[in-house]
Amino acid sequence: MQSEWFECKVRYDKTLENGLIKKTTESYLVDALSFTEAEKRFIEEITPFITGEFIVTDIKRARLADLFDSEDLNDDRWFKARIAYVTLDEKSGAEKRTVQSAMIQANDFHRALARLDEGMKGTLGEWVIVSITETAIIDVFKFKAEDDKPVKKNK
Repeated sequence: MQSEWFECKVRYDKTLENGLIKKTTESYLVDALSFTEAEKRFIEEITPFITGEFIVTDIKRARLADLFDSEDLNDDRWFKARIAYVTLDEKSGAEKRTVQSAMIQANDFHRALARLDEGMKGTLGEWVIVSITETAIIDVFKFKAEDDKPVKKNK
């Protein structure tokens, strides 16, 4: 079974730099197989970063065709691109567009556009950018395989 992306939202009391406490809701992406696994993994991932109580307020499927993450620490925002793949209907000769979404990690709109162009190089067929918008996503939690545990040998 192929994994999917889920957008998870958490609400908690955040202590601001000036010492005030503010109710905050943040969004994250989680790579999981099901809603149940997404919630479990999300809670495991955010627990070390949140002090006090929190509540997962929403989990929904994020239909993504691609995710272009970055190793550059300056790329601290996430942008959502809608891309239309253009094909020709052989029977009618009409142009057909299939729209898919991709997430891009970048520090601004221009870098997101450049990273999308770079990520789409080598794509067979014609495609056009429908839109690129900044999202409220704070971070992305990809699936990590559990480390291989040592096997005990019988003596």
